[in-house]
Amino acid sequence: MTILKCISPIDGSVYAERTCATKEEAFSAVKSTRAAQKAWAARPLSERIELVRAGVAKLGEMNDVVVPEITKMMGRPIRYGGEFGGVKERAEYMAEIAHDALAPIVVEVSDKFERRIEREAHGVVLVIAPWNYPYMTAINTVAPALIAGNAVVLKHSTQTLLVGERMVEAFTKAGVPEDIFINLFLDHATTESLIQERQFNFVNFTGSVGGGRAIERAAAGTFTPVGLELGGKDPGYVMEDADLDAAVDTLIDGAMFNSGQCCCGIERIYVVESLYDAFIEKAVKIVSGYKLGNPLDKETTIGPMANVRFANEVRGQIADALKDGAKGLIDPALFPEDDGGAYLAPQILVDVTHDMRVMREESFGPVVGIMKVKDDAEAIALMNDSDFGLTASLWTKDVNRAAEIGAQIETGTVFMNRADYLDPGLCWTGCKDTGRGGALSSIGFHNLTRPKSYHLKKVQ
Repeated sequence: MTILKCISPIDGSVYAERTCATKEEAFSAVKSTRAAQKAWAARPLSERIELVRAGVAKLGEMNDVVVPEITKMMGRPIRYGGEFGGVKERAEYMAEIAHDALAPIVVEVSDKFERRIEREAHGVVLVIAPWNYPYMTAINTVAPALIAGNAVVLKHSTQTLLVGERMVEAFTKAGVPEDIFINLFLDHATTESLIQERQFNFVNFTGSVGGGRAIERAAAGTFTPVGLELGGKDPGYVMEDADLDAAVDTLIDGAMFNSGQCCCGIERIYVVESLYDAFIEKAVKIVSGYKLGNPLDKETTIGPMANVRFANEVRGQIADALKDGAKGLIDPALFPEDDGGAYLAPQILVDVTHDMRVMREESFGPVVGIMKVKDDAEAIALMNDSDFGLTASLWTKDVNRAAEIGAQIETGTVFMNRADYLDPGLCWTGCKDTGRGGALSSIGFHNLTRPKSYHLKKVQ
């Protein structure tokens, strides 16, 4: 029997624990979900849409409970108010476009033939969700999967152990059938067995590169489609015509918000020579003004990292960089709350190179390296010098220049004059070690369904 324990980064106490389902219990639960899915898919699309909307609304009604739970489970300061705004925005957009995105592609309707392509639900979708934005990352797949007619099995991170229960509770109260959206507590071995034995028709995983590889190995030979959003090392590039104040504010917030634990957080910044010194001065002033502390205190602007292990990885990257010649610009004395555990002082590093881990490996913490560049060509080469490709943030007043540079960057999303935002109208996708597949937008619906062709010859 495996017990999952959520260790609160606030004080290291056990905040919640749950017992994993046995292999037999898990297989039985998925079997019941599969049996119920056909009836769910047969319901009118408009009915599924309204039930998903109602589920999201019920989740919003739980906000007073959900927000402090998130803080206690993973450490985000309570002053930021949870994730419901993003959850609602994403689910509502997918609900709005569902009829068009799932509409048949009609090739011919004549007295001789009907030819069309329809979108058919995969069946049972497994969603393995991460802890850093536990509701928003889950809803990216849960909402469109249910709308498209799939049943959903949610397996959430141990660090945010209660999130799956809350989501299922809200959707069930709203009228989504109990067997159509379920939460399971699973260990790795049982999860892999379920995938290996083809219990799912689609698997969506958000997490580490190592986790993605494990999912792909489990699915190998089953022909189960897999969507993966894995690591990132997202760059920002500030050009000579950029709005400097806006660039500094946005990029530093993108690097430090949520203690740097954002999928599309900014992890490295390249600044043209003419703006470099001014950018550094403004960035240091912003970060030096943060308040590190207990995330339940409304004055706290940066809380602990979700786990001591994550904080130690960032400490190691910073220490290695300093040893190799980098310079830290944030005085540790400003953050006496840094306890060597989950509470970690933010840091800005200069004199960094791409030989350093902090500029190549995912940090996922409150540290950013900043480099001076002479022109677009150098910036493009550095942005592409990475194993990852999720987003890139370009700062210029010239739209054409941004588009031309964007076309040369190996990434999933190109931002101009913004960063660290997921637009539900655009496909959320990546390349290289960031993974494959795509969520949200009409493409998200296409990934959660399969095409089915109808070639109907009419007899005269």
